[in-house]
Amino acid sequence: MKINAYMEDLRSKKNDLASLNEELVAAKKELFNLRFQNATNQLDNTSRIKEVRRNIARIQTVIAEGQASAE
Repeated sequence: MKINAYMEDLRSKKNDLASLNEELVAAKKELFNLRFQNATNQLDNTSRIKEVRRNIARIQTVIAEGQASAE
């Protein structure tokens, strides 16, 4: 259950939106680099793109939860 541990880690940071935003920026940079590698045929593990996209969605979900609970 690696995903559940990752989500618990994100939810523990729910009150610290700055660190979540930093993690979101880092994930988006990683996705850009993976897409670039894929376009130049240098990417071996193409499933990593899907994994990073889902992680970005998870981070955005936790950020939205934090903003909804703050209001």
